Amino acid sequence: MSLCFEGYVDLPAHRSKGGFDHADIHAASDRLYVAHTCNDALDVIDCARDRYIESVPGLTAVAGALVSETRGLVFTSNRGENTVSVFAPGVERDAIKIAVGLKPNGLSFDPTRGLLVAANVGDSSIPGSYTVSVVDIQRKERIAEIPVPGRTRWTVFDTVRETFYVNIASPAKIVTIDARRPHEVAAEFAIPAAGPHGLDIDTTTGRLFCACDAGVLVALDGGSGRIFGKVNLSGAPDVIFLQQATGRLYVAIGDPGVIEVINTRTLRLEQSLQTEPGAHTLALDRKRSKVYAFLPETHRAAVYRDDG
Repeated sequence: MSLCFEGYVDLPAHRSKGGFDHADIHAASDRLYVAHTCNDALDVIDCARDRYIESVPGLTAVAGALVSETRGLVFTSNRGENTVSVFAPGVERDAIKIAVGLKPNGLSFDPTRGLLVAANVGDSSIPGSYTVSVVDIQRKERIAEIPVPGRTRWTVFDTVRETFYVNIASPAKIVTIDARRPHEVAAEFAIPAAGPHGLDIDTTTGRLFCACDAGVLVALDGGSGRIFGKVNLSGAPDVIFLQQATGRLYVAIGDPGVIEVINTRTLRLEQSLQTEPGAHTLALDRKRSKVYAFLPETHRAAVYRDDG
């Protein structure tokens, strides 16, 4: 089982210094959305044909995209304007924007209650700016602003435990928010590695996978925080995605520029694949077992297929 290169998808040139950030895929429409942060835009790729479709403008310093297949919605975190956007695939320019905390980054969503969490990066010079915003999508408004102990990173939602998990870079923790009581932190789990960054969950086992700046992947129980094990990585990771069907976790590492593939059942490294320096983000097409790595130097996506 390995990732095999299939080709490139050219994307618009950067209009300023920077590159891409978090991406997600709406499987029903085969539309991949990737934050083109330095262009204040969301680039859209047709996953069925691996072709660039268009860019959605007007999203200042957009930091990430998240898809809800259940609700048929796409969300973006717009770090430069302290908002989140909400739209349906195919009508991206009809997006609504909702104010949240300072510099929103990570996104997670409870499709049953229609609650969107925005994990805000904040500003170390502004007291109280490290927060998590909770947005009621039906009401189109923020219903809670929850203080957290430090700068946030990525966040995920567990549909089984009905719990949001949010990475905190320092102190190294994961905080939890119960979706049934979305106005406070429910618990905190200490992470035994510096800089929790990328985060994903296996909802069949309840295990969390936390990729840390220290170059370590930590596996832990989402209910108790108990650590199951660690895997050493080749550098500081960013975006991670889990393919639950195979138990394979894909980790983007910008320096030196690789994707590392982890077997989450054995907690062993299976493959390390060179991409491009600075390529710290990726997307996973679970329907076709394809991985897209976003290359900032050449402003394109490299496409790989998992032959397993």
